[in-house]
Amino acid sequence: MKKSVLVLGLIVLFLTSCGEKKKEEVKTEEAPKVETVKEAPVVVDNLELGKKLFAEKTCTTCHQADAKVIGPSIKDINKVYADQNADIVKFLKGEAEAIVDTDPGQVAIMKANLDGFVKDLSGDELAAIAAYMRSVK
Repeated sequence: MKKSVLVLGLIVLFLTSCGEKKKEEVKTEEAPKVETVKEAPVVVDNLELGKKLFAEKTCTTCHQADAKVIGPSIKDINKVYADQNADIVKFLKGEAEAIVDTDPGQVAIMKANLDGFVKDLSGDELAAIAAYMRSVK
């Protein structure tokens, strides 16, 4: 009788342990991942957004509309970029070399500023800044 109780106990233990594994397997199954896509902000007015970002990102500290402060004026930048058919957004992204003020010291300052102030901006936001700059006549 003791043997049958012991055998019965082992069978119950065996069946119970198998059931726990199934529960664990169910618990560890991952639900299918749903990827959420972050939509880009809708740009209602590129010029206004660009003007706002130009001020917020402290570009105005070095660049004024028609006067050289620390860096060249916006009008001078526009002229060089237009003459060379260059893309200001590529420069802002760090994908193009400086073509307006090529002094190594100034280039180092510009790159540090770009890394600090505009690296977190989206392509649309950088395009808005470029649109604002091109609007300065």
